[in-house]
Amino acid sequence: MALICDTGPLLAALDAADPDHARSAALLSDVDEDLVVPVLVLAELDYWCARRLTLEAWLIFLDDVNAGVYRIEPPTAADLARCAELQAGYRDLGLGIVDASVVALAERLGEPKVATLDQRHFRAVRPGHVAAFEIRP
Repeated sequence: MALICDTGPLLAALDAADPDHARSAALLSDVDEDLVVPVLVLAELDYWCARRLTLEAWLIFLDDVNAGVYRIEPPTAADLARCAELQAGYRDLGLGIVDASVVALAERLGEPKVATLDQRHFRAVRPGHVAAFEIRP
């Protein structure tokens, strides 16, 4: 079992001033399954850390990645094709490649749950393998 992580909870866990910090940090520290981060989420997290936090926050996250706390998962060609389908199908929602990659990875791994603060996108998207995502935290 794995928990697929979107950018929001990762950023909130790094930012003590974020209103979602406590619940995001608790989710990530208390989980007893693999924490999987799509590589596109990794890039987005780097961007938001640079904009909102400090280099030290980003480096703390990378230390955790290097220590094996998170598993970084690159998209496959099939994942990217699925991202294109999702983005075209949810055009009116404005679904971006990062969120689409979270959905595609969850589908590939057969995971019914995602860690996200993005209720708008992840409640609207209907994954191919379950009726709806279980959203955490």
